[in-house]
Amino acid sequence: MSRRFRIFVVLAFAIPLLIPVTVAQKPPAPPPPTPAPPSTPGHPVAGPSGPNSGPIQPPGELVMFLQGRVATSDSSPVPNDVLVERICSNKVRQQVYASPNGDFSMQLGTKTDTFLDASAEPSSQSSSTGDGAVTGIPRSELRNCELRASSSGFHSGVINLVDLDAFGRNINVGVIVVQRATKIKDATLSALPYQAPKDARKAYEKGLDAERKANLASAHKYFETAVGIYPRYTIAWFHLGDVLQKENQKEAARRAFTRATAIDSRFLPPYLSLASMAFVEGNWPVLLALTNHILDLDPLNRTAVTAFIVDLDPVNCADAYFYNAAANFQLNKLEEAEKSALKAEHIALPAHFPQVHLLLGEIFARKNDHAAAISELHTYLEMAPNAPNAEQVRAHLAKLQQLNDSVKTTEKPAQM
Repeated sequence: MSRRFRIFVVLAFAIPLLIPVTVAQKPPAPPPPTPAPPSTPGHPVAGPSGPNSGPIQPPGELVMFLQGRVATSDSSPVPNDVLVERICSNKVRQQVYASPNGDFSMQLGTKTDTFLDASAEPSSQSSSTGDGAVTGIPRSELRNCELRASSSGFHSGVINLVDLDAFGRNINVGVIVVQRATKIKDATLSALPYQAPKDARKAYEKGLDAERKANLASAHKYFETAVGIYPRYTIAWFHLGDVLQKENQKEAARRAFTRATAIDSRFLPPYLSLASMAFVEGNWPVLLALTNHILDLDPLNRTAVTAFIVDLDPVNCADAYFYNAAANFQLNKLEEAEKSALKAEHIALPAHFPQVHLLLGEIFARKNDHAAAISELHTYLEMAPNAPNAEQVRAHLAKLQQLNDSVKTTEKPAQM
């Protein structure tokens, strides 16, 4: 069973349990709803409030400048053509070049000192009082935005603007880390896989070939041979665990993954596999610990890197953030859950990760932000109309709509 399908199945069972919790937490005297910002291109609108409704700052708070710095992970000079882009809902909104030392300042609400390329679109809510006059844009518009740096030969880190905890018209977003796309001599993350004897490497390669051909029995045998010859063969332990999991030998797979993490705690794929198992089992404290470890070692989130990190097998960070959000949600850490889920949503674009919207819907429902919850569930159903839990989600959506209509009816007299 694929990881994504397991997520669908687990959330299908979770939905009926979350409905009564949401209903029970309806406040006796709810506060006035947060003013809904305008809809963002690429996201559907549900009812009178758009998909950006939620626990955000009032749209009246304006931001004029985003300031920060671009730095390389190996402390080498910043390329002279680094372009910083503000991307909102997978669309380029604004671009500005960094200075030779990496500093940048992005002025919001005007085209002055910035430009848009052919694929970009202007902000829908620029607040200008005339040519060149600037009042900024509502802080709420930054919720679905991120900053990235673009330069030939480099990969960029991402700053999700939803994480901003600074206030005021001028906000320092910190450092965007870029990494070279080519390996720097003598700068490697781990030499363990290359210390394996020739016979172990040969068995490992045969195991990979057998696994690709879905010959699990042969793959199992070859990977066991590889780790038998070289017990510190981290990646072979990981692939052995993967094969064991496909053979429905869950506990043996867990031992293989755990063995890989014990050999090299910076090799992340087995942590994600263990996180997937913990998610299915509902072991939320373990899931939180595993995903925190993955996210702590995400190289693009770390600025104190002295050398280019290579040979780190790719990990789907969208899955890691999703699992982290699920664990925080189940442990009633709603703010942390919302942040991780929104990060998963950003990272998954444009691949589309509908389960994130389902989880965000539950987070907003638990926070009694019914309008935002409704919007997220509408998005989920538009992206996955035939999901195994689609009917349960539709039933849940109907209950949330009733709650939202009830709140709006209660508030009308107070607003007159």
